[in-house]
Amino acid sequence: MIDPLLLCLLMFVAACGLLTAGFPVAFTLAGTALGFALIGSAFDVFSLSLLTAFPQSIFGTMTNETLVAVPLFVFMGVMLERSRIAEELLDNMGRLFGSVPGGLAFSVCIVGALLAASTGIVGATVVTMGLMSLPTMVKRGYNKRLACGTIAASGTLGQIIPPSIVLVLLGDQLSVAYQNAQFSMGIFAPDTVSVNDLFAGALLPGFMLVGLYIVYQIIYVFLHPAEAPAIPQEELGELSGFAFWGQVIHALAPPVLLIVAVLGSILIGLASPTEAAGVGAIGATMLAGYKRDERRAGPILIGVVCMAGLLLLTSFYDLRSQRSVVSVEEWVAIGAAVVLTLGLAWGVVMALWRTFTWRDENRERVLGAVCQSTMAISAMVFTIIIGARMFSIVFIGLGGADFIEEFLTALPGGTLAAILLVMLVMFVMGFFLDFLEIVFIVVPIVAPILLQMEMPGGGTMSPVWLGIMMAVNLQTSFLTPPFGFALFYLRGVAPPDIRTTDIYRGIVPFVCIQVFALVLLWFLPDVATWLPLKLYGH
Repeated sequence: MIDPLLLCLLMFVAACGLLTAGFPVAFTLAGTALGFALIGSAFDVFSLSLLTAFPQSIFGTMTNETLVAVPLFVFMGVMLERSRIAEELLDNMGRLFGSVPGGLAFSVCIVGALLAASTGIVGATVVTMGLMSLPTMVKRGYNKRLACGTIAASGTLGQIIPPSIVLVLLGDQLSVAYQNAQFSMGIFAPDTVSVNDLFAGALLPGFMLVGLYIVYQIIYVFLHPAEAPAIPQEELGELSGFAFWGQVIHALAPPVLLIVAVLGSILIGLASPTEAAGVGAIGATMLAGYKRDERRAGPILIGVVCMAGLLLLTSFYDLRSQRSVVSVEEWVAIGAAVVLTLGLAWGVVMALWRTFTWRDENRERVLGAVCQSTMAISAMVFTIIIGARMFSIVFIGLGGADFIEEFLTALPGGTLAAILLVMLVMFVMGFFLDFLEIVFIVVPIVAPILLQMEMPGGGTMSPVWLGIMMAVNLQTSFLTPPFGFALFYLRGVAPPDIRTTDIYRGIVPFVCIQVFALVLLWFLPDVATWLPLKLYGH
């Protein structure tokens, strides 16, 4: 006879070891779990009949409407990256802030926040800003560590500023965990937590993080002005006055409008995250089509106006025609919606044609490359989800969840000590594992336990607050060596005179800022819970 808890521990260690060694995530999780399930069955401590829940779990994942937002948001982000919107933003923001000391660093942070709210693809953002900004910053005499840290940290903002794929996946996991926690407490009419709640909760902490980055840069520039010099005015370009501001607005307006359309429709309850992701995918395609040929922008602009008109109509009228009673005014609105739909379809078709015929510098068709990237990333995410489902089933079947619940509830210090320990474990795991593994390994196990533990002031903790704490914590996994992905992306595009130690040392202050942000959220939970409370009442 073997202790099943020992098998749980060995399974967890084996999975982490194989992942660290570079084996594929999904197959490592599923393969390790299946191997230990067979070992557990051989020692009569695990019933293989539990694995019959695996097909149903896969079916539940594939029919989960919330997760449909993942490929749509990925498509939106990759399309915007391919349309070179980041390059135009960086160029204009560099001119806007370049005349002040540290201006290039400030512009990278601001562009990182804008790209986070419009693309959310960390790799694309870090690579683009690394190619565009890092050589310029080094050439202008910026401290290499400051430049590397700024670009890497700003590129990871897409993990916390919505719409974020991390928040979509985390929201899905927390929704199930919150319901399970309430069922365990005897509440059979449970409250829910949705991706909308996490999007609203992450907005203020995300921009707080941007503010903390800029405050650090201001302090650094004040203490070391020679390491972040201003660009001479004569080198910033010939445009000035209205012409310059017109160029800045021309670069800034399209992504800001797209952010407002996607985030605004989610936050005010006009659309679910999946529906808003569809709007974002169409909007990104139309924006790319507009960038392809601005001189013939008529069809695209008509499509954008029609899409705005449809969003406006749906907020005032019920456009479903198959109802028993439809007023004359509603029939007029439905007719207008049909006309607007035709205009939108024309704009979308033209945008698709332009992106299909547009070849990038590698002679690849932009639309084809975007679809291939979207399929590859989405397939990776969903395969990891399936592998993580197998891991969770075996871990729970071996009694691991019961052991963790007993361990966390028995900690001296109660709920706060349990939360602190979980956050510390997630932070340390971020040094070696990607955020996806942590979300699908740790969250399903610990979240139901934490959400039913009593807080010192009475009552249970807010699932939104817990989710945002986890999201900010997971963001550090992109920056912490030795396996921080943002570090790898930046190393791949950095000039030869940038050493790896410059990148690693450059991110240390920004990781400390992220930890400080966690401390602020710990003592000021309203930063995460105030906006969802105002918008949704919970």
